[in-house]
Amino acid sequence: MTAESGTGPRRVLVIKLGAFGDFFLAQTAFSAIRRHHRGDRLTLLTLPSLAPLARLSGLFDEVLEDPRGRSFGAYWRVRRMLRAGRFDRVYDLQAQSRTDRYFWLLTPGPWPEWSGTAWGASHRDHYPGRRKVPVIERYTRQLAPFGIVPDAVPDLSWLDADTGGFGIAAPYALLIPGSSPGRPDKRWPVERYGELAGALAARGITPVVLGTAIEADLARAIVGTCPQAVDLTNRTSVPEIAGLARRAWATVGNDTGPTHLVASVGCPTLGLFCDASIPIHANGPRMIIHHRPSFADMDTAGVLAAMDALPPNR
Repeated sequence: MTAESGTGPRRVLVIKLGAFGDFFLAQTAFSAIRRHHRGDRLTLLTLPSLAPLARLSGLFDEVLEDPRGRSFGAYWRVRRMLRAGRFDRVYDLQAQSRTDRYFWLLTPGPWPEWSGTAWGASHRDHYPGRRKVPVIERYTRQLAPFGIVPDAVPDLSWLDADTGGFGIAAPYALLIPGSSPGRPDKRWPVERYGELAGALAARGITPVVLGTAIEADLARAIVGTCPQAVDLTNRTSVPEIAGLARRAWATVGNDTGPTHLVASVGCPTLGLFCDASIPIHANGPRMIIHHRPSFADMDTAGVLAAMDALPPNR
């Protein structure tokens, strides 16, 4: 039973379908919703690739996987999930045209309380320039009518792993030179990362390159410039990335999912942003954004100096 409902546990759904980095940017909203609905049944609808992390977090009683298709059959499966859940309230944190349609999939009703951008929603969160508001501020504004206040930084104490098997001696710094495949404009040039790796190695700090298989060429280029660099591309799980971040001297990375992950666990993180990443979305107690309108105006010396200004990892 909750004080809010007065009739017993409520069924509450959170919708978040965004990419890997978006999942970690939403952590403070997830935790605040869980806190507000303590004792209620909380369900998350998310991407299949993010479902294992959501289950690991322990924040949700149930995790549903969105079929992601655009066919009639895919939308029909979503409709069946929504109706079967018999939800009393929905927080649509994705709040895009796709999830607006999910609201209308419930036709002819009944509808739950619905917080999102769908026309006709009981708590419509729609205002000029909404998509230009930094995502953390957007969640704060959306949840305010319910008295839900996200924390300033996320609690990812549930995400960690033993990283001793990599054999990397401290101090080391994580380098994240990649980005979403379709957004190469968010990448600081790999040549600059190679220079930065060399400068760190000269200080006795081991550069460690993170990424997936699609960043393997970037890692090879960095190691080619700085042989002391360690290439861990395609060798780390998400908990292992978090474990490495907890023990790193610092991280420098582009506006991409792993950068937001390491920042969220509390690693001193320098996010490299150009105008391709505005509005700036960032989260983490020790994250600093190093922004220039163009990456052509961002040199290695400036990045290294900004890393020196990061709060220390304690």
